[in-house]
Amino acid sequence: MKPRNFSGNINFFKKIFIKICRLLGYEIIDQSKYRIPTLNKDLNETLSEPGKRSITIPLGQIKITRKIKSLKIIFRSCTSELIMDQNKKRLFDKSKNEYTFRSLNSLLKSTEVAKKIFNHIDFEIIVTDTNSDKKDLNIINSILKKYPFKNKLVEIDQNSFKNKILGNYSKAKFANMTNLYSSLNIATEENNDLLYFVEDDYLHSKNCVLEMLFSYEKFASMFKQEIFLIPADYPYLYTNITNTKIFLGHKKHWRLINESLVTFMTSKDVIVKNINNLMKMATEWKDPWEKPLHQIYEKTPCLSPIPSMSIHCANINSAYGLPPNLDWKKIWDDNENY
Repeated sequence: MKPRNFSGNINFFKKIFIKICRLLGYEIIDQSKYRIPTLNKDLNETLSEPGKRSITIPLGQIKITRKIKSLKIIFRSCTSELIMDQNKKRLFDKSKNEYTFRSLNSLLKSTEVAKKIFNHIDFEIIVTDTNSDKKDLNIINSILKKYPFKNKLVEIDQNSFKNKILGNYSKAKFANMTNLYSSLNIATEENNDLLYFVEDDYLHSKNCVLEMLFSYEKFASMFKQEIFLIPADYPYLYTNITNTKIFLGHKKHWRLINESLVTFMTSKDVIVKNINNLMKMATEWKDPWEKPLHQIYEKTPCLSPIPSMSIHCANINSAYGLPPNLDWKKIWDDNENY
């Protein structure tokens, strides 16, 4: 008797089964081929879908209820001050403008990667600047023009803040406060959704912004509230033995924290809700300057990645500077050509 070949029937029924699973919202994992046939992807590819679901093998999927509509990045620059009110030197011992240029370049490169996946949302970057000379502003503009994002460079008129910021502060502190004041005003504008406030001494890894967007959607959907994300794993987080909670983001682990510096991602709704508290940092300097922000973290979750996705280019001995277990030199060198 001639043997019968059932492979054709098997493939036919397999295709029908895959289509049914897709219609019902289920996924099939083919362990032997290391693929998910319902998604037509290998297991090591990005499985999550922006605005729809977060998929993590082997934990399954989370439905995204907090969909991102837009991302506005507010990059606060000042190329004239090396480290505010300090004589310390930064890692690599360069002039301040070099840190600003490389940080901006790394941020835009990372955002470009994110845009390829989150291609349905609007991206915009605004540089708010204080005390940078014209030559440096021209370089900032040239970096902005290299990337396909809506952008704007705002030169802040500090004289207009003399009646808003009361007290005798150093030139550097006053500039920092006026810049934050301007940034918060921009954040409350209509049509804003997600906001990323960035100081000009943070070098970003290639996938930093992508990870933050995926993880923001996931965590906000899980917690059923808006959140804060910061890109850095600060060394101070390891100086005390404290309890925390660990969450799985897109490709990174994230930990719940209660302190940070003033580089963070959150929503316009959070800014508007807490504007009076945030404006305290912009109108009055009291140490620790970030205390009003930390008070907000008591009710609104703030998370940082492990390992870090960015480098805060401070002095090498700073507890708020260089993250552990990261190749600082590589990220620095990767952004040399801006």
